Amino acid sequence: MKLIKLDRQSHDDCSFTINHTRDRHFLKIWHYHPELELVLILESTGTRFIGDSIAKFTPGELVLLGPNLPHMWLNDPVYFKEENEELQARAIAIHFKQDFLGADFFTRPEMRIPARLLQAAQRGLVFKSIPPEVPEQLKNLKHLEPFERSLSLLQLLKELAALDHHPLTGAGYLSEAYNTGAGNFDKVYEYLYKNFRESISLEDVAALIPMNPSAFSRLFSKFHKKSLMRYLNEIRIGYACRLLMEPHERVSEIGFASGYNSLSNFNRQFKKVTGKTPKEYAEIHSKMS
Repeated sequence: MKLIKLDRQSHDDCSFTINHTRDRHFLKIWHYHPELELVLILESTGTRFIGDSIAKFTPGELVLLGPNLPHMWLNDPVYFKEENEELQARAIAIHFKQDFLGADFFTRPEMRIPARLLQAAQRGLVFKSIPPEVPEQLKNLKHLEPFERSLSLLQLLKELAALDHHPLTGAGYLSEAYNTGAGNFDKVYEYLYKNFRESISLEDVAALIPMNPSAFSRLFSKFHKKSLMRYLNEIRIGYACRLLMEPHERVSEIGFASGYNSLSNFNRQFKKVTGKTPKEYAEIHSKMS
């Protein structure tokens, strides 16, 4: 499946764009762009592909995507049939760069809350239990004057940060997105991303801090809500997903290239993380090509 870079920057002397999409179906292109994207689905159903995440979408879903995160909302087959002209795909999409209000704007202490949200959006976020005022805010943005529009977007980001939200992609999908907010954990992230294809032990990683392995394991699990080995598996599976999207190797070769010494273990860990086998995952993406 070919990945296309799209131009989403504003050409109307504005710092961000607001698009109200209404068509027979959404754009059937696996694409990315340097802008963040906030998307509210108003009408239609289908399957969303975001990084290594594959899931159904329905009206009312709200998603925030980080920069350069590949994605596509693929409508169900019924939306592509000529006889179903009454069906529509509608959405509101806001595109903005992280520096749309200035290079250092989100580094200010007052912007700490929305800045954390934008950092988390590197993996893509889906919001749960959206209050009714949020869709209304999104619908009204386009009708505001430029100054009020910018303030309203900032307020919206602050409100979204307080809502229940979950990452979409695995920890390993964005191999360059090291988390830089956890002090000495930076050494751990860098080590894992550089060496995940090799055999890694808890003792090896704990020595980087340095800490007692048992104490480090408890700290890591408390901070990430998952064990070190689970985190490492997500990195490896995220990398494997990227290879499976451009099928040029056999599944067994991809497994070994991702740090697994046996095909059976690779298949087992892949399904544990994604809910699908590597073959099933590859077939889903090949049908979109």
